Amino acid sequence: MDGEKPKSRRRMFRKWFKRKHKGAEPYQLSQVSDGGEDESTDYLDDILFQSMEMDPCTSTSELRIFVGTWNVAGRSPKGSLAVDLDEWLNLKDAADMYVLGFQEIVPLKTRNVIGVEDPTEARNWNLLIGKTLNEKFGCPWLTPIVHPISSENYNYVQVSELEPEITREQSRTLQEKPKSVSKYKLIASKKMVGVFLSVWMKSELVRKYDISNVKVCSVACGIMGYLGNKGSVSVSMTIERTSFCFVVAHLASGEKKGDEGRRNHQVAEIFKRTAFPRSSSDNDIPHPLTILGHDRIFWFGDLNYRLYLEDNSARQLIRKLDWTALQEFDQLRREREYGGVFQGWKEGALEFAPTYKYSSSNCNRYSGGLPSRSGEKQRTPAWCDRILWYGKGVTQLSYFRSESKFSDHRPVSALFSTQVDVVQSTNPRMVSMHTILPAIPTPKEIVQSNRDEEASSTFLSLIIKDFEESPTQNASCIEQIDDSSCS
Repeated sequence: MDGEKPKSRRRMFRKWFKRKHKGAEPYQLSQVSDGGEDESTDYLDDILFQSMEMDPCTSTSELRIFVGTWNVAGRSPKGSLAVDLDEWLNLKDAADMYVLGFQEIVPLKTRNVIGVEDPTEARNWNLLIGKTLNEKFGCPWLTPIVHPISSENYNYVQVSELEPEITREQSRTLQEKPKSVSKYKLIASKKMVGVFLSVWMKSELVRKYDISNVKVCSVACGIMGYLGNKGSVSVSMTIERTSFCFVVAHLASGEKKGDEGRRNHQVAEIFKRTAFPRSSSDNDIPHPLTILGHDRIFWFGDLNYRLYLEDNSARQLIRKLDWTALQEFDQLRREREYGGVFQGWKEGALEFAPTYKYSSSNCNRYSGGLPSRSGEKQRTPAWCDRILWYGKGVTQLSYFRSESKFSDHRPVSALFSTQVDVVQSTNPRMVSMHTILPAIPTPKEIVQSNRDEEASSTFLSLIIKDFEESPTQNASCIEQIDDSSCS
């Protein structure tokens, strides 16, 4: 009968396969019973399905991401700040991406909080960041600057379409400099009052990877719960088939009992109100709609969590450089460990001095203390500036603070190695079949392979041969392979 022909051919293939690979370690053929066809068939099906589980349409690529946070205390990016920025960004070990979050890029005065957004400071910071990232590569003024975004639904603009914003003086500089290609491109930028987020990527990776569905969202949860003196700015993006979310936040200040509860409430509000809705301009790749829907999430900023410790005791531990003992009293750590916010999130070890509050700019002394100086605020030093992450495929390589005296906070940064699932082809099914089943051997080649140990034909190649000779009888099997291939 016609139905018996494929079965007999499969039996022949199984015998050939067992003879060819007898004792082969990866498949443990010595454990396969010869007593029954069902058991042998199940075993061979397992091999087939194991092969299909390997997704040949994607590969894993490493992406090194620098995440930084800095409360700049309302100061403009002027003077010698470029030197401090260079030290903070650690360009000697340049990353693939720079994700920089700032707080208080404008003073938190009433006119700034309730007035119309002024893009000037965001533009100035982007210009300085681009100059710092690209200057060492000979093209400080050729980095495109994204116009500040006022809409909650920012749609990604192709980097090649962005035009640099330059002054007349910079225009003259351009005429004197040879044209070149920027080392880093600005991917997204968003400002809400004093909270500011700027995301950059190496130009070569912008060309290499498919970067899609770049969206931003801001959540104001300050005065009356809805003003922007406190809150967050978030950027969502998909790199190839891996989604990323970057959240920079400035939470409620204060070290009185119960102030940590206000911070916890704002964290909950940011999770609840941050959204990245779909739009008509999105591509076919589905993107997450909420923060927790992403594959890799980074939350950073002036989170303002303090120490459950009396001021003098905290300063004694700081003088001893006993960071382990000091961490036992850290509010954020206790929240994560004992049922508060950020359960399941990760943070590197705090092996550096508290980052807040310094007496003033250009000073290495914490504010207050005993005796306190006239006019100084009494503040217990604390690790207010933090970087957390959530999701698989993330490894933290470093976590440290920089020593810029630009403000009463010290900038903090972390370097991460992350995994990105990279698509190999726009026609994954064809790639899948040719990768899993690389060749269709002829009968002559099958005979030759028994004699020649270096032949490249495989068991799956023989199965495909069977499919080609009996397409009707094996339609269901072909459908199973199609269903197992990439989509």
